[in-house]
Amino acid sequence: MRYFISISYNGAAFSGWQIQDNANSVQQELQNALSIYAQEPISITGAGRTDAGVNAKYCIAHFDTEREIEKNPEQFLYKLNAILPNTIVVLNCCRVKDDAHARFDATQREYKYYVHTSKDPFSNDFSCYFPLDLDIEKMNEAASHLLGERDFSSFEKVNGGNKTSICNLTFAKWEKIDETHFVFTVRANRFLRNMVRAIVGTLLEIGRGKRDVEWIDEVIASKNRSSAGQSVKGNALFLNYIEYPYELNWFL
Repeated sequence: MRYFISISYNGAAFSGWQIQDNANSVQQELQNALSIYAQEPISITGAGRTDAGVNAKYCIAHFDTEREIEKNPEQFLYKLNAILPNTIVVLNCCRVKDDAHARFDATQREYKYYVHTSKDPFSNDFSCYFPLDLDIEKMNEAASHLLGERDFSSFEKVNGGNKTSICNLTFAKWEKIDETHFVFTVRANRFLRNMVRAIVGTLLEIGRGKRDVEWIDEVIASKNRSSAGQSVKGNALFLNYIEYPYELNWFL
């Protein structure tokens, strides 16, 4: 039987989502906890592979098990979260078709990146401190040039291992939370490794007045990572939402 689970996690203590040798990962912690609960080896597949330090407010993953979780849904949630570290929580679970796939069936993914421009000790863990005035209008004008289906090689980690660098961005916008706190929201059918952090770093160069809006077009056309801005830190990045072409009937 195949199940989808929704998850939140603080990425600070992890090398990222994906299992790696000699490093702690979100995927490994979830597999260990599920295997202990189900008393059988469990392999789990996530909707996205977040980088080291990156967080998730809402991530989806699937796994297969012979155990009928529907019989004791509350017990499943309670016991699984008791096994998991405090940095990971499983929010919900639902039974899906045997061929449903958390990664390949996802149609949209949304990320949010937080920035603060005034020193704030309560924002440092989950926001990027950027102590310069930012022109949000210019940043949003530049962000609009990213929309549509295009090659995002310029924002992809070198040797990222993707078969294609084509992505379809459907939304990209900066918003002001207050006078010194801002959030960038971006949605696409897929994202390349390091892509959001590289885009944010590039837009910040425009927002601070170091580059013109038109520079973003040159960066995209170059298909060269060295043409774009520096990647920002991962701690301020959140995987915020995953969308599927079918309804997920959560029972927990």
